[in-house]
Amino acid sequence: MLISEIIVLAFGLALDAFAVSLGAGAVGRIGNHRGAVRLAFHFGLFQFLMPVIGWYVGFRIEPFVKSIDDWLAFLLLLYIGAKMIWDSFKPKDEFRKDPSKGREMVLLSVATSIDALVVGFSLAILMISVWYPAVIIGIVTALLSIIGIYLGKVIGSRFGKKMEVVGGMVIIGIGLKILISHFF
Repeated sequence: MLISEIIVLAFGLALDAFAVSLGAGAVGRIGNHRGAVRLAFHFGLFQFLMPVIGWYVGFRIEPFVKSIDDWLAFLLLLYIGAKMIWDSFKPKDEFRKDPSKGREMVLLSVATSIDALVVGFSLAILMISVWYPAVIIGIVTALLSIIGIYLGKVIGSRFGKKMEVVGGMVIIGIGLKILISHFF
């Protein structure tokens, strides 16, 4: 996997966390720099861990799905991308408490990184090492999250849903590239 593909994938996966961070910043529930860094760190950490977990599970079952691996990777990425686009049209609840603390932070971290779990699974099926992509995904997510929080404080939540659509389209595009490379 090329570095450019990893970076595009990382940005696509990070857009969920970016949109949540943008919303958290927009509604003013993160009151200080410490909370912003804490939320961004945890988003990045979970985005790093989930592909590793998905890769481990996928690597264990790879011999059983070898003949359909490209199709499976495409379908999984299509599902995640379409889900991101679909979710962007659903109304989002406002944050009731500081999302950078406790249970709320863990739930948001897991929710924004589920798609990274599936990407890790797809990497295993394609026999691609997960470590380098996982590190890049984690770093990009943390950086975009911190940017999202502060950008949200400035411009509000106006663009959050559009970012989810862009992220979904990027992930579907990566799935299409995998499928096209299967034929050529």
